[in-house]
Amino acid sequence: MNPKDLFRYYKRKSSRPNWQDLRKVNPVSRVFGLDRGTPIDRYYIENFLKKESGHIHGTVVEIAESTYSRKFGKAVDRYEVLHTRSGKGVTLVGDLTRPDDLPAGLADCFICTQTFNFIYDLEPAVRGAFCLLKPGGVLLVTLAGISQISRYDMERWGDFWRFTTLSAKKLFAGEFGEDQVEVCSYGNVLAAIALLEGIALEEMTPAELDHQDEDYQVLLTVKAIKPAS
Repeated sequence: MNPKDLFRYYKRKSSRPNWQDLRKVNPVSRVFGLDRGTPIDRYYIENFLKKESGHIHGTVVEIAESTYSRKFGKAVDRYEVLHTRSGKGVTLVGDLTRPDDLPAGLADCFICTQTFNFIYDLEPAVRGAFCLLKPGGVLLVTLAGISQISRYDMERWGDFWRFTTLSAKKLFAGEFGEDQVEVCSYGNVLAAIALLEGIALEEMTPAELDHQDEDYQVLLTVKAIKPAS
């Protein structure tokens, strides 16, 4: 066990959340449980990408890093990493809200996790994602639903939006077409409370997380396919 994981393990054991006492104004963790283990939303993100792994092939573009492309990709020929600034591992420098500056028709698959929440100009950004895809290419998106503010992002580029299945469907259908967009939600009241408290994935059970309640949408997923014609 590396030192960081050992610290998180110790923190979970030494400061166990008291589920019977929610009458308090401070959360267990202010960084989504990163200081205790794995953030709960990662569970839903990875389950979604595992389910859609058959689409992660050919030329795959991912935001900021290629972690998910490499973990879930099948027969990937080319890994591309998109960021607004050049840096380690970045192969494409560009801004989703400026579609004309992006390489059109590049990707068979574009993985865009937890990104649109931090983009103010949503419609141009969806247009940029559409532009990056080859005809028949697949966009795999995850969006925050019920969630606390990401202070890290808020202080750098902004934390603007929280989504529902309805708003996500309307947003992406506007560019891809309604029949080309599939939206799902994950979560329940317990998962929502756990995420807001900053309780880590390691402190929950799969049964607690897998129960789905449409009225408590913790994470939204979008699969959008660019028409072949």
